Amino acid sequence: MTSLTFDRHCDEIVNQTERLTGHVRGANMSAPVLACPGWDLGRLLRHVGGEHRWAEEIVRTRAGGPIPDDLVNDLSGYTREDEAFLIPWLIEGAARLSAALRAAGPDALAWNPSEERSAPVEFWARRMTHETVVHRADAARAAGAEFVLEADLAVDAVEEWLEYSTFPEAFEPGPDLPDLLGPGRMLHFDATDAGEWMVDLTGERPVWRTGADQATATACGPVADLLLYFYQRPEPAIVTQGDTALLDLWRIRAGFWLEAPGE
Repeated sequence: MTSLTFDRHCDEIVNQTERLTGHVRGANMSAPVLACPGWDLGRLLRHVGGEHRWAEEIVRTRAGGPIPDDLVNDLSGYTREDEAFLIPWLIEGAARLSAALRAAGPDALAWNPSEERSAPVEFWARRMTHETVVHRADAARAAGAEFVLEADLAVDAVEEWLEYSTFPEAFEPGPDLPDLLGPGRMLHFDATDAGEWMVDLTGERPVWRTGADQATATACGPVADLLLYFYQRPEPAIVTQGDTALLDLWRIRAGFWLEAPGE
């Protein structure tokens, strides 16, 4: 359950996009994005704007199933990108998505990739907020700008990730997947400025909760850095202790849904 309201997510889709464009004004659009191999800054911005437009169509049409996502990941043709076009295009796409979400309301039903059937569109408000946040961090790093994130927004994004870590795809055995679950496997995540979480891997499926307890492995640091650590962005501020191989396995398994190369 999200810790932020639907309206806050709708606001943040626009706010985070505007802050992203602030990072990249005057930047080199061909600068590499280290977290997204093969992408430059221009392609990253195309990806974010494409996601907003893809989600907007799903929400606006109350799509009952997947729609083509070429705008999101088919970036091969985008070279020599122009900041003068991309920045207003990004802001327009975020505004359109936010407006479509507000017009629908949080309980309207539409397809999303985490459900077998239509589900409330509040999913898209939260998901697109945090998608924009993480890629804002990528853009800031590529442009040499400072990335700062409010703690309550980072906490909500961390807890979204923790929720995904309980999906069957994140823990079920597979022929090429090491076992994640097992006796004594407890993870502790300590956000030094925002709170603590435990992930219990000892049962039939992962369970997460707030608080602290004895753990097999711990990751500790500011909550915004902890969020980027989950997304496998390099974060030297995060200190890990104990079974770090288990932490890495959990991050990989919990990120099963990051199928696109730039996620």
